[in-house]
Amino acid sequence: MWRLTENKIVLITRPTRLDELVARFNTVAQARFYVEHLGGDFSDYQHEDECYRQALAQTRTVLGQLGRVQWVERRFLPNFLFGPLDVIVALGQDGLVANTLKYLDGQPVIGVNPDPSRWDGQLLPFKVGDLGKVLTEVFQQRRPTRQVTMAQAVLNNGLKIFGVNDLFIGPKTHGSARYRIELGPVAEDHSSSGIIVSTGLGSTGWLKSLLTGAVAITQSRFATDAPPAPENRVESAFDWDASYLCFTVREPFPSKTTSTSLVFGQITPNQSLTLISHMAENGVIFSDGIEQDFLEFNSGTRAVISLAERQGRLVV
Repeated sequence: MWRLTENKIVLITRPTRLDELVARFNTVAQARFYVEHLGGDFSDYQHEDECYRQALAQTRTVLGQLGRVQWVERRFLPNFLFGPLDVIVALGQDGLVANTLKYLDGQPVIGVNPDPSRWDGQLLPFKVGDLGKVLTEVFQQRRPTRQVTMAQAVLNNGLKIFGVNDLFIGPKTHGSARYRIELGPVAEDHSSSGIIVSTGLGSTGWLKSLLTGAVAITQSRFATDAPPAPENRVESAFDWDASYLCFTVREPFPSKTTSTSLVFGQITPNQSLTLISHMAENGVIFSDGIEQDFLEFNSGTRAVISLAERQGRLVV
């Protein structure tokens, strides 16, 4: 078979909600009973699954005509070894693209929207029908890409984790995180529900939610006669390739032994953020909402949060 390239194309997929229900309840019939017994619309789960399977079948056909294809499910990403010349196709939601990027080192990622009527797809600029043209241009190095700044946390035991959207540092459960925070010459002890470190790519997600809540609470508490702040008053977004990260402390608690002045700021190439855990157990660091892939952050552990040396690369 003639192929456009001998470089490997890696197709990344994720299970649908129906797949996850069947994994939990063993059969489609039992999954249907569970959803409908609670008053849910099972047909929506089925329609989503059908659309995804059709898109997957079409994608595999197109990719198979262009090169060697390896199919990898999202849950295997932490243990998968990507080659330096691989081209990655992520078929799913925006989160799948972010989950994939943090395991790469400059390989181009093509985000494909399997169901444009359902998913907005900020990181999914392409449909399945675009793949032939887009991949051809990628192989010929004629397709533009955008660089994505990533965050990293490096521990004093040598372990490291990357974040494409954000890093979370805090308690595994809904308890309080106890730690010392240091930014340049400023340092203080904290008790909070954790810290969020956001990249430019993630700045319209978790960071925006935190800032919107902070503005709304402040306005409600101190300006009760004023109308609620419209959503667009909270401008959190910054460029995907920005040379800084933004950190926010969630729910800092003031006490005799904890302070609340160092709760928001930037991490730059010349100024990293250092955190020292005071938690005996259940301290964690995870990224991009994947709680299963985490580093332990317990007593004595020091984490240095900085911009990652490597960047993500999205095909546009």
